[in-house]
Amino acid sequence: MAARPYSSKLMDLLGRLADAGGSSHPLFQQRDIKNRIVIVVTSDKGLCGAYNMNVIRKAQNLIDESVAEGIETSVYAVGRKSRDFFAKRGYNVVVSHDDFGGAANDNQARTISDYVTTQFLSGEADDVKLVYAEFVSTMTQRPTIQQCLPIVPPEKDEEKTGNLDYIWEPSKAQLYAVLMPLYLRNRFYIALCEAFASEHGARMSSMAAATQNAGELIDSLTLKRNRERQAAITQELSEIVGGASAL
Repeated sequence: MAARPYSSKLMDLLGRLADAGGSSHPLFQQRDIKNRIVIVVTSDKGLCGAYNMNVIRKAQNLIDESVAEGIETSVYAVGRKSRDFFAKRGYNVVVSHDDFGGAANDNQARTISDYVTTQFLSGEADDVKLVYAEFVSTMTQRPTIQQCLPIVPPEKDEEKTGNLDYIWEPSKAQLYAVLMPLYLRNRFYIALCEAFASEHGARMSSMAAATQNAGELIDSLTLKRNRERQAAITQELSEIVGGASAL
């Protein structure tokens, strides 16, 4: 939650600079999509309810639609669950990570960012999309598809920005050389934070539900045991009384 305002401001700044003449940068380049990379962020472990399958289904639908359109699609799997799911079903898993451990940091974001940026700039990938669970609350996680590359500047809010004129110091090229890697790294970092927060929230909810269900089952079985024991004692007493009466 604390990282969201920074990310929002950075995206807003990027949109303003793009409008001011920076959209010629290679990472803004729109081209015919022949190759696509889909980054899928899931957990390494289970016991988190439907969290993983909701994200995987969202990604699988996107991949299948891309293949149906004739787009060669590869999977960048973050998390053991997504890697195992897509690898077992014959999808092209080009990179996988199962060592993030549910904790986001800058090095992880840099690893993902450097790979997809290299693939995009070299022409190996024409489009990069990210599928992860957006954190809404501990009880709610929303599977989301986010466009990563090419970068699409956010819509400009005229009421907030007006017609701003920029003086570029240093040059546009130097500014974008610093800003673009920072922007992409931040986007992936925020996505990992959202995904891992969603994972832990889903696991808390799942374990709370499991604990509650187990408690209810224990109470039900305890009641059943007591009833059966009471019935057995009553039957024994009846047999004793009946035997004594017969004698």
